Amino acid sequence: MTATGERHAVVVGGSLAGMLTARVLSAHARVTVVERDRLDDAAGSGPRPGIPQARHTHVFVEGGQLALESLLPGILGELSARGALPVGMPYDLVQHQSGRWYERFAASTRFLSCTRGLLDTVVRERVLAEGGVDLLAGTGVTGLVGDAERVRGVRVRKRGAADDPYEIEADLVVDASGRTSRVPTWLGEIGGEAPDEETIDTGQGYATQLYRLRPGAEDPGYHCLYFLPDTEQPLTGVVVRVEDGLWVASLSGPRGSEPPTDPAGFLDYASQYPHPYLREWLSTMEPVGPVHSNRSTANIRRYYERPGRRPAGLLVVGDALCAFNPIYGQGMTVAAQQVVALRRVLGAGSGVAGGARGGAASGGRLLGRGGRRTRDVQRALAGVAETAWAISAGADRALPGVESTGPGPNALDRLTGRYLRRVAAIVPGDPGAGRHYRSVLALTAPPARLFHPRIALPALFRAPRATPGEPPLVVEGWPGGEG
Repeated sequence: MTATGERHAVVVGGSLAGMLTARVLSAHARVTVVERDRLDDAAGSGPRPGIPQARHTHVFVEGGQLALESLLPGILGELSARGALPVGMPYDLVQHQSGRWYERFAASTRFLSCTRGLLDTVVRERVLAEGGVDLLAGTGVTGLVGDAERVRGVRVRKRGAADDPYEIEADLVVDASGRTSRVPTWLGEIGGEAPDEETIDTGQGYATQLYRLRPGAEDPGYHCLYFLPDTEQPLTGVVVRVEDGLWVASLSGPRGSEPPTDPAGFLDYASQYPHPYLREWLSTMEPVGPVHSNRSTANIRRYYERPGRRPAGLLVVGDALCAFNPIYGQGMTVAAQQVVALRRVLGAGSGVAGGARGGAASGGRLLGRGGRRTRDVQRALAGVAETAWAISAGADRALPGVESTGPGPNALDRLTGRYLRRVAAIVPGDPGAGRHYRSVLALTAPPARLFHPRIALPALFRAPRATPGEPPLVVEGWPGGEG
């Protein structure tokens, strides 16, 4: 049941993290989502300027799907009805890493493949249909209202309008504005303190081209072609099937060797990969639209949970809190899991900040006197990102040319890195080890699972099993993988 009393929460940003946060808060307060983009100008569920990564490959791993379904029951069915595709790993993939092709064993986990525009559109429509959430689109937030003790709202301006900024009062402000969040700067403007920030940047740049099969072309017999990088081979390439008969092809390379954005150059860039099949297959497909680039691929972590002069009444979620290199497909999943954690905290009867307004709300006290301080809730949200950060940051620290503001790898990190390289060597040909390995990548199991005996013993004491010498394009039982 939606609460419509005097309490009011403002969520900055109307993409996945923002809309899911608004849904959870709507059980405790009236919610306004402030979104800079004019959503009514978007063509259907197409990409929009506020999400630079929207034109590129997006996948939603199993941990994110479970979180999303728990927040919006039935949403996975709605996405499937609109064309989102479950892709079984490793059955539905043709995958290459460290000079080896993966065996296409029966699927042990699935990621959801669709364009980011479709995902955001379906989630936004569902949240708004359930009530309690107002969307203020085409409006940019220009600052926080309050002081070093407490945030009391936001200052906004309508895009394209000559009017002066105006203020929106709020008991709680949630920053879901993404990796380019300006909240660290805004905190200084009201006497607060920006959080510590860590950046791990491989310098990778992306370029993406949409394709479709030419009329009469034979289906390739898989849903995703994936070239993974390693310390010897820095290029990443992924071609994945999405809705409406389209395929999204994203190629990425290190700083100074990014893929070009002209169609001919994009195709030629595919010649640099460890096997000619990538370019050969792309050359048989029909390009759709222009090539788009993206250079925002750094891992960025902002430590709002640490001590500092930060006001009550402010929370940060999603990429504004912890953004990952998109190659790992973790950002949307971590955002959804953070919102599940927020719901759990609110459902436990804890207020989000000790403030001037109090009183009961459905599911627990929100902003009540004596409630849990904002930093405690922020700590719970930050903890959700730990596994994904260990995967993304740990892998990227080992790549050549990485630039980092945090501590470099220590002796334990280097030892762990050597072990994980042995793990990566056995996974392509070992279904049991691969099942545990993929559960960590899918964010359904903790990193400790990588040391399970079913992985550790073959990684440490056995030679890797033989795998196909050429792309395994055909497997028995296609299409669909294991049911």
